[in-house]
Amino acid sequence: MTTFISEAESAALVDDDLALEAAREAFLATRTGSTFPVVIGHTSLPHTRFTLKSGSAGELAGVKIGSFWPDNTDLPRHSSTIVLLDPATGRLSAVVEAAAANAHRTAAADALAVDTLARKDSRTLTIIGTGHQALHEVRAVSRVRPIERVLVVGRRADAALEFAAAVTAQTGLPAELADAEAGVSAADVLVTATTAQQALFDANWVTPGTHISAMGADGPGKQELPVALYGRASLFCDLPEQSRAIGEFQHAGSATPVALGAVLAGAATGRRSPEEITVFDSSGFALQDLTLAAALLRRLSSGASE
Repeated sequence: MTTFISEAESAALVDDDLALEAAREAFLATRTGSTFPVVIGHTSLPHTRFTLKSGSAGELAGVKIGSFWPDNTDLPRHSSTIVLLDPATGRLSAVVEAAAANAHRTAAADALAVDTLARKDSRTLTIIGTGHQALHEVRAVSRVRPIERVLVVGRRADAALEFAAAVTAQTGLPAELADAEAGVSAADVLVTATTAQQALFDANWVTPGTHISAMGADGPGKQELPVALYGRASLFCDLPEQSRAIGEFQHAGSATPVALGAVLAGAATGRRSPEEITVFDSSGFALQDLTLAAALLRRLSSGASE
């Protein structure tokens, strides 16, 4: 029998703790699990977009379908559906609508990277981007480091002001607007969460000891970081091959990023010194979605049995 979890149900079930533990499980599973090349498609309208990310790990196998329909007005522009297969038969095991949960899942990868790579005394967080995902990133990072202030860099002053107010309302942290140079220069942790296709700042603005999480690049041509940064930084990512194909490191030449899962497993070294600049690229991978769906199913089952 196939289990179905609706968008409303998954949004009610998910929280930051569940997402973070699912992310940790997924990144560790990259050591033994399998992921497959991402399929990117569109309808007869080229500006629509959907992606299929598939993988397997242990008793989990399936695919996540993510879509972006920019013309939607009455419906959200983003959606996410996770399909789990029964590994013994290949038949449908569960279908989980997870647009809201996906935002938690993406931010959890950022939190995991920050917790693993950023300096323990990181207190200033700069966020470039003021969209829906950016708020999740701020909340996730502020849970794993003693953030004392948030600097907001956005293209539109009105949107940035609204976003800063939302940051304070949700986290209690003071948030203020900054231009790109000031925000990048002051950052202990810098997060980019945009759909940019060119560098958002100058590499020379990044100060020693900064950790950068680049969350936006997940397709050919997307770019948030300056290429000149890579010669000064240690590079980490979710999946090296995928990161070089569709993630931020498609612009990094011959550089070979280290998989965060290897650092978590103790098979690779993370930050080596307080002065080191670390960069994490998140292009997103299927095991994140599979472990998230499994965690949501466990929580649903637990609630039903009480």
